[in-house]
Amino acid sequence: MIQQFIEWIIHNGGLYVMLLVIFAETGLFLGFFLPGDSLLFAAGLYMQELASEFFGLHYVFIILMVIIASVLGNMLGYWFGYKTGPLLFEKKDTLLFKKKHLLKAKEFYEKYGKGTIFLAKFLPIIRTFAPIIGGIVKMERKTFFLYNVIGSVCWVTSMMLGGHFLQSWVLEKFKFSLKDHIEGITLAIILVTTLPVLVKILFNKKTTTTGND
Repeated sequence: MIQQFIEWIIHNGGLYVMLLVIFAETGLFLGFFLPGDSLLFAAGLYMQELASEFFGLHYVFIILMVIIASVLGNMLGYWFGYKTGPLLFEKKDTLLFKKKHLLKAKEFYEKYGKGTIFLAKFLPIIRTFAPIIGGIVKMERKTFFLYNVIGSVCWVTSMMLGGHFLQSWVLEKFKFSLKDHIEGITLAIILVTTLPVLVKILFNKKTTTTGND
């Protein structure tokens, strides 16, 4: 199912659909469920096909367009958070909303905002919400933009070039194509990228429970 979904994106709309997915995952609330890492890696496997479909340009231009989509997606998320932030700071506490958590987030971004925006690119779900929270807590725009660009460049190039060159190497060395194993690769990428987040969440829960005892 995962393999069919990713291959459908590659073959139906190709680059245009991929740009939309990357933009949505990095800038829209509803984009958190989209397979950004897996799609970028799969796009690397199909790099030549994508390039030939887009006026035959060199694949470097394909990568640049995806980087721009990632940067713009984050900028949209930041803008949305920046505009809604004042309303949240004025909002009274409710069962689901506690202002203390917002203040903790602001303090966290003041200390670790640069690293958060950069590393969030490599972490599913977090990369969707990190720029929004950055805007809410009024992270400095220039700093956000700089680490947004650096993170986007590193994330997109590592995934797409990793898929492209690994496909070439495996095909030459072992005479089989990774395109036939996208589902297994996708599951491996999801596991590798989400495992640190799950471990952190579980560790925090244990620490909290121990502290309460």
